[in-house]
Amino acid sequence: MTPSRATPAPAPTQRRTVRVKAPGKINVSFSVGPLRDDGYHSVASVYLAVSLYEEIAATTAPAGEITVSLRAGSLGQNLPLDESNLAVRAARLMADVSEQATGVHLEITKRVPISGGMGGGSADAAATLLACDALWNSGLSREELTHLAAELGADVPFALLGGAAVGLGVGDELTPALAPNPLHWALVFADFGLSTPTVFTALDRLRVARGKEPKEPEQIDPAILRALRAGDAQSLAGVLHNDLQPAATKLAPQLAEMLEQGTEFGALASIVSGSGPTVALLASSEEHAAELAERLSLSGRSALAVHSPVHGAKIVSDLIH
Repeated sequence: MTPSRATPAPAPTQRRTVRVKAPGKINVSFSVGPLRDDGYHSVASVYLAVSLYEEIAATTAPAGEITVSLRAGSLGQNLPLDESNLAVRAARLMADVSEQATGVHLEITKRVPISGGMGGGSADAAATLLACDALWNSGLSREELTHLAAELGADVPFALLGGAAVGLGVGDELTPALAPNPLHWALVFADFGLSTPTVFTALDRLRVARGKEPKEPEQIDPAILRALRAGDAQSLAGVLHNDLQPAATKLAPQLAEMLEQGTEFGALASIVSGSGPTVALLASSEEHAAELAERLSLSGRSALAVHSPVHGAKIVSDLIH
């Protein structure tokens, strides 16, 4: 992969910090096919990027050094800060393809729950790719970055793209979807996480127990795409779908209570986001989403009003100091 520009890198005595934010996501439709020989499942999903952002501050460091820290006050005190961190892997991947790579220190401001079904780790990776591309003047196109993102995980390309998109394959074959009007949600956060592979395994077991043979997902329900195009929350409420929801609620029965409470409080619809355990409540307006979040918070839940769709990974500052 050859960079398309060659801007000189900062002098070694200079420190440069590039700050990038990338959104979490919810899945308004998630169909899962049978287990494949490679250990993955084919999916057909509709992603929406929501206004809850991860942030990466990438600062030049001595050559070959890649380190990561968690910004004070962030979520995720149990976040791994070693080579298993997806942001570290993203930085190493960028270093491999960047002709002017130095070292880098990554400071993560975490707002998306860990193992919450919202792609927080994927957002960290996407933000790191974009930050390191700028920091090292790599000059990669967004398409080239997207190819690198797919090497890191199925949700990473969408965190770069943002907006609304249909995801096929393992979720990484993306086609942008029209969603010109905002939709509003109240997110309900659990005080625990769910491992995505564990939820997929639980789904496979449920299907075997029920004697249900899943089919390969081939297309998205056109009604979902029409509702997104029209920004019609009422229509979307009737077609929200997540094949992983029964498995997630079996692993964590308290999710059923969260879903029911959302309906009782007046949400148009409630759905587990991805593999969970975050629950997304669809609202009719910005005010309705804020009201839902407030009522849930008063009931002892951790809740936040957000909107969608929003942009993907974006540079918010670039400073030499």
